[in-house]
Amino acid sequence: MKDLSNENVIHVKKNGVEYLQFRKLLEYSDIIKHAYAIGLEPNFRTARAKNATPLTKEEYEKAVNDYKKLATSVGIDYINIAKPNQSHTKNIKVVEKKVNGNEPDFNLKEYEQIDGLVTDKKNIALATTNADCILLLFFDPTKRVIANVHSGWRGTLQRISVETINKMKSQYGCNPADIICCICPSIRKCHFKVHKDVQEPFYNEFKELKEINEIIVPVENENRWSIDTVRINQIILEQVGLKKENIIDCGICSVCNSDLIHSYRVEKEVYGLETALIELK
Repeated sequence: MKDLSNENVIHVKKNGVEYLQFRKLLEYSDIIKHAYAIGLEPNFRTARAKNATPLTKEEYEKAVNDYKKLATSVGIDYINIAKPNQSHTKNIKVVEKKVNGNEPDFNLKEYEQIDGLVTDKKNIALATTNADCILLLFFDPTKRVIANVHSGWRGTLQRISVETINKMKSQYGCNPADIICCICPSIRKCHFKVHKDVQEPFYNEFKELKEINEIIVPVENENRWSIDTVRINQIILEQVGLKKENIIDCGICSVCNSDLIHSYRVEKEVYGLETALIELK
C-alpha cells in the first residue's frame, strides 16, 4: 500500500483512517495535536458555494462522520472543531471561543469571508480544507499560539501567510523567529500551469523576488506558465522573519498523488476535500 512518509512527514494509518503528521510538530506533541487527512473516500465538505446546489442530508452526514473518525484518531473532540468558510480572501479571524456550543463551528456567519484562524486557546481545533490549494499550519511554541490557513493561488497572491504572521504578532506578541510553519500537500509547480490572466498579476506582485524567473516559468510550446506558489510562500515568510529551518514543506503534490489525495484539477466538478486540523492541548 502506498506510503507518503518522507523526511518531513509520517503517513499514519489508524482505525481505518489515514493522515499525515509533520515530524517537526510531533516534537511538541505534549502541547499540540494535528493531522492532514488523506484518502479519496473521506470528503470533508460541509457546504458548497452559495451559487451551487446545497449538500444533501446524506452528504453532510458523511462529512460529519469523516470529521468524527479523523478527530477521534488524533485525539481531538469533534465538537471542538472550528472551520472558516474559505472564500479566497486574506482575512484572518482570532478565535477566542467556539460559537456553536456542543456542535462544531461549521458554515456559520461568524466565519464568512475568512480563510485563516488563529488562537491561543486550548481545546479549539482549527480546521481548513483543500483540493490542491495550500494549507499552512502555524505554531509558536514560545507563546503557544496556533493558526490554520487556506492559501489558494488567490490567497498567495494576497500574501495571506504574511497576514497570519502579522496577526500573530499584533494579537499575541509572537516573534516570527519562533514560529513554525508546515506546508501541507497541494498542487505543485509541475502541475500548476496558468494563462496570462493569472501569470501577470503574480509577476507584478512578486517581481522583486530574486528567484522570480525560476518561480514563474513559461511552459514549452504552450501559452501558459508554471508557478511555484509553495516557494513564494516560503520566501515571503522568510522575509517577515521566519527561520528557513522552521518552514517545513511536506513536498507532496496533490495532483501527482491524486490516487490518495483529493485534487480539483483531477476530479473537476465532483472534487472532494481533505482537511487539516491543529489544536492546543
